[in-house]
Amino acid sequence: MDFKVTGTTEGITAIQMDIKIHGLTRPIVEGAIERCRQARLFIMDNCMKPAIAEPRKEVSKYAPKIIQMSIDPQKIGDVVGQRGKTINAIIEMTGVKIDINDDGMVSICGTDPEAMEKARKMVEIIVTDFEEGMVLEGKVVSIKDFGAFLEFAPGKEGMVHISKIAKQRINHVEDVLTLGDVVKVVCLGKDKMGRLSFSIKDLKENQ
Repeated sequence: MDFKVTGTTEGITAIQMDIKIHGLTRPIVEGAIERCRQARLFIMDNCMKPAIAEPRKEVSKYAPKIIQMSIDPQKIGDVVGQRGKTINAIIEMTGVKIDINDDGMVSICGTDPEAMEKARKMVEIIVTDFEEGMVLEGKVVSIKDFGAFLEFAPGKEGMVHISKIAKQRINHVEDVLTLGDVVKVVCLGKDKMGRLSFSIKDLKENQ
């Protein structure tokens, strides 16, 4: 008879048995379960509890982890990008693995919680429709005479007009910003052309 029993101090959680005869008597089964209980408690009290008395609050930093989030299926194309450009940029920047099903369920897998959270925030930003009053953080990726372009996440950019960069008048964007700077901005809504506008100077913390 091959008789396996697993459980806790509270009782049995699973049993697996293979036998080569037609049946077992009740006393044999009861005796086997009792011997398993004694062995199980001995292992738990003398081996397991001295090593780990309760489940760890967090899994090991080396253990694979997963974050799942749901997005609008119509936004899947925005996250993937043309020929996978956007999603591949997120993967390259964070080192995570990302899977998206047709229902909009996004699975972010990795071992570094910070990198996984960074990827999650990028996906969240990409699928978010910016509204007036929203505060965002972006990286300066291009500077023109009329303003600076910020990247909030791969494939998601916005512009800050030169007049919205500083309280005082500036003649050149480079007087305040340089490529690679990470700055906070507030969304001012859409301008007359229907384009989203952003401002650094109109942030409450800058007023």
